[in-house]
Amino acid sequence: MRLLTDLDAKDLELLKLLQEQGRTSLNSLAEAVGLSSPAVGERLRKLEEQGVILQVSARLAPDPLALDITAFIQVRVDSSTHYPKFLAKASADEEVLECHAITGDASHLLKIRTKNTGTLERLLGEIQRWPGVIGTRTNLVLSTHKESSAIPLIHARDIIEEAQSAKQK
Repeated sequence: MRLLTDLDAKDLELLKLLQEQGRTSLNSLAEAVGLSSPAVGERLRKLEEQGVILQVSARLAPDPLALDITAFIQVRVDSSTHYPKFLAKASADEEVLECHAITGDASHLLKIRTKNTGTLERLLGEIQRWPGVIGTRTNLVLSTHKESSAIPLIHARDIIEEAQSAKQK
């Protein structure tokens, strides 16, 4: 298996650090990975150009922002003719954090955050009126023990090590 881009161990170190703390200065990143600041800046620019780094953003805590409800909504869409409209609606809705096409009884899984059960009920009503939606099933989150948007880098590290090992043979 190959990566879609030519990453090396230093790139993975940078990506790990950025996922842990996106506000890390260029100088701190350079010191942490043993490269110069210009070299790190160039690597980051290339990683952005290659689409590995999509964006650097702040991760906000939902509780202080009065977002007490997290739910996963399974949605059944009746046919592929409604697929583009459904995706457009899901993408445009600020309370929909994630939208995944899935296997099983539903066609899509939405992760949402909203203020309370009243706003959840309103959102469900909206979703049920989206083109092609023929059913929803909602699971409320009672508590969250792990939540991350960090991409696991262990598999990329394995692929890089395998490629380096093959070159040495």
